Amino acid sequence: MAPGENETDVQTPRKRLIIKSATGGPKLTSTQTPATQFEVAEPPKDAMSALVFAPDAANRLLVSSWDKNLYLYEVGEGTDETKLIKTYPHRAALLNVCFGANENEAFTAGGDMRVMRIDLETGEQTVISKHKEPVRCVVYSREHSILISASWDLTLHIHNLADRSSPSSPLEIKLPGKPHAMSTSPSKVVVAMTARLVHIYDLPTIAAALAKFDGTNAAEIDIQPWQQRESSLKFLTRAVSCMPNDAGYATSSIEGRVAVEWFEDTAESQARKYAFKCHRQAAPEEEGSIDIVYPVHALAFHPVYGTFASGGGDGTVALWDAEAKRRMRQYQKFPESVAALSFSSDGKYLAIGVCPGFETGKMEDYTGEGRTKVFIRELGETEAKGKGPK
Repeated sequence: MAPGENETDVQTPRKRLIIKSATGGPKLTSTQTPATQFEVAEPPKDAMSALVFAPDAANRLLVSSWDKNLYLYEVGEGTDETKLIKTYPHRAALLNVCFGANENEAFTAGGDMRVMRIDLETGEQTVISKHKEPVRCVVYSREHSILISASWDLTLHIHNLADRSSPSSPLEIKLPGKPHAMSTSPSKVVVAMTARLVHIYDLPTIAAALAKFDGTNAAEIDIQPWQQRESSLKFLTRAVSCMPNDAGYATSSIEGRVAVEWFEDTAESQARKYAFKCHRQAAPEEEGSIDIVYPVHALAFHPVYGTFASGGGDGTVALWDAEAKRRMRQYQKFPESVAALSFSSDGKYLAIGVCPGFETGKMEDYTGEGRTKVFIRELGETEAKGKGPK
């Protein structure tokens, strides 16, 4: 055991878990069977890469898919009242999506190396940026009107969308590793890369640099990370999500773990960070007592209470209290791997995207057709409310 770490033994009715953290891991509480949950009709025809609720419209949901389409849904009270509004075809598989300045603007990250702006009312598509490799992530900061895309060409492309007269070419930041996940808070953007690299950029600093950028003086502008960190997790980062209160972020890995960290770079703040095991299942007795470990594909923070949900290759979704270090709930097992999660802006809904993963090791003739589904859970009034620090 590393210095400063301790282990917490947690008993559940089915198995015994060892959860490892710097200050004590999350304590598991009760499980709960969903009471108000329904499946969305007309889901994507292949595996989904992301889903996201609009920041101002709690019933507007976007889903990006490997079937080369972006789907816009209007969420209502149940399957019959939840409708597919429109589908937006693209040239290649979509790896990510985000809303823009309002509920009628979206940006997609494509396997064709392009970042597209979509007018969700008219369907008009505009190329915003062109990378040299597929675009893995795209995020939009509403506080600063900045669009950031992360590509496997090891670059970030940054656009100032507050000033439509600003240069059409992006301000480029070179990355030391291949980006796999990205998330924004009101003042930060967190980029998780290969080799356990995590770079945190300060959005006001980026905004100041963009104000000086005229499209020809990129060599004169040097944007450095606000912080450079090594992931608390030993294996490849799968997802990252920032806290809505701008205090920190959570990351997850392919090895069934989640880490919670804070931005403030003080000894006291850093001592609070912790990691824990999750999304694991007990192997059959004849195979020994070793856990079957699943990747944690998705993370999402509740916008009101600051608790967060995790979704894994085991087909389950768990709700966690980051401050109290407790698992609040675990919902019933879904039919496939959980690929994406998103809370609505008012915290009323949790969208859950499921599709076949590669957890079984079967990669030949892969298809998500007929097995990709979107579920909407309407949360109880205090279902996602934590208990605060221990």
